Amino acid sequence: MDKIAQDVGDVQSRLLDHRPVINAEIRYFVREFEEKRGHRESRLLENLNKMVMESNEQMLPTNLESITQQLSDVAKRLEAANHMVERVQQRELEAQQSTQLQGNMERLKEEWAEFLKEQQRLKEDVDEEHAKAVGHLSTQYSEMKRELTKFPSI
Repeated sequence: MDKIAQDVGDVQSRLLDHRPVINAEIRYFVREFEEKRGHRESRLLENLNKMVMESNEQMLPTNLESITQQLSDVAKRLEAANHMVERVQQRELEAQQSTQLQGNMERLKEEWAEFLKEQQRLKEDVDEEHAKAVGHLSTQYSEMKRELTKFPSI
């Protein structure tokens, strides 16, 4: 029974225990990148890091100054463009209002002409009625005068 337990333990360690395989892979990796290549990648990475740091120290202030200047120029240009757009909008509004005023003036002139025509027509109607009334009164007074002439004066 001990032998069976030992055999089962050996089978389990071979099937489920991956530490020996992983340790071998780690040793191979270390040997490949550290021993064979002689720390070449780490030196390259250190050199790159050093170059980046120097570039940041030298270029960053210069870039910040140029960026600040460019942003200032852009802001000025945007401000000028905004001012121009406002002037164009103002001119458009004035032109539109002028067009509306002209339209209103023409409409008012047409209404005034129609009003004058209506007044003229009403005046002619009143004059006609007045002429009829005068004619009617004239005939009435003429008849009354004739009738009065028929009677002897007292």
